[in-house]
Amino acid sequence: MTTDDDVVAAAKRGDPDAWRELYRAHASRLVVWLRGRPCGDEGPEDIASGAWLVAAEKVAGFHGTSDEFAGWLFGIARNLSANAHRHAARRERIALDDTAGQPVPGPESGSTDVGWARQLLATLPERERDVVTCREVLDMDVATTATALGISAVAVRVAHHRALKRLRQQVSREKVSESM
Repeated sequence: MTTDDDVVAAAKRGDPDAWRELYRAHASRLVVWLRGRPCGDEGPEDIASGAWLVAAEKVAGFHGTSDEFAGWLFGIARNLSANAHRHAARRERIALDDTAGQPVPGPESGSTDVGWARQLLATLPERERDVVTCREVLDMDVATTATALGISAVAVRVAHHRALKRLRQQVSREKVSESM
């Protein structure tokens, strides 16, 4: 069993400085990651707030380091966003994606690099998109990504490889179609 590091142990005791340190280390990455996930009618900031609340309520049951806390927290957020998405689906208020089936514009088309990257990521299956976001955008390691997504480290590696291959193919197709 992994032992708690000083920051996690202090957070368990309710030390506000320890919680601030954990929050500074993970809050912005959590919101960025949630922006790429379906969150139903709730915004990513709302899901992130809920994840922090659940983490504060359940931290006594967590054992690990500050780095492992990230995977645990992202796992909580993943579950909350999935629940919010399911609730919205039941109420039949999911907005349709207007860009589905349309070619992805490249950065040369005048769109921002961030917008282009988001559209490109949107072409991936959900698991691959989540893995690429964790690994490439949020700079998480394989173990933390696996914990955050609730999958094995092997599944992370496979999804990452497949996603990057798909993205390379998509970019190549776009370049070919632009040159014609």
